[in-house]
Amino acid sequence: MNMEEQGIDGATAVPFATRRSDFSRVFQYYLDRSTPHRVQRWMGSVAVAMIYVLRIYYLRGFYVVSYCLGIYILNLLIGFLSPKVDPELQALDGPRLPTQGTDEFKPFIRRLPEFKFWYSITKAFIVAFVLTFFPILDIPVFWPILLFYWILLVTLTMKRQILHMIKYKYVPFDVGKQRYNGKKSGGSPTNLPGDWKLQRC
Repeated sequence: MNMEEQGIDGATAVPFATRRSDFSRVFQYYLDRSTPHRVQRWMGSVAVAMIYVLRIYYLRGFYVVSYCLGIYILNLLIGFLSPKVDPELQALDGPRLPTQGTDEFKPFIRRLPEFKFWYSITKAFIVAFVLTFFPILDIPVFWPILLFYWILLVTLTMKRQILHMIKYKYVPFDVGKQRYNGKKSGGSPTNLPGDWKLQRC
């Protein structure tokens, strides 16, 4: 390869790298913008999942791909329901989750945050959808066996996870938890002179 051919290859590589960097920047920008819109994000993920399910139903194949997708989602779910620091692995003198009412309150921190959980599931459905366009991956298999094995795996895994929650007394959801907003429950707040002036203005 002479110098001119190397220069041409280098010239074509630079615009490609620039476009890739620009696309990555724009994608990250919109990804960051979607962070506070939790309901809309999950509705979009449900739509992507329904498109994948309809394609599998229409093709009546790619059951191994669907099985692998189910195992991956189960793995993500366990990370989403688990605390960031496993109490079983903590030292006895280290920080622990509260087990009594008199213990210090510590918020539940997930091992896999909600945003990463959503992003990974959505990306997994998109990748699985793309894989259905490769006939070599349509491995013939008796799908009820895969479905039965997956249901058995989910049951055993979730049973172990629920026993872990009961043993260490933590709840990975905000539903039903008491919220503290910093306001006193009884009596009216004491107004300072500065507050009185602001109210008068």
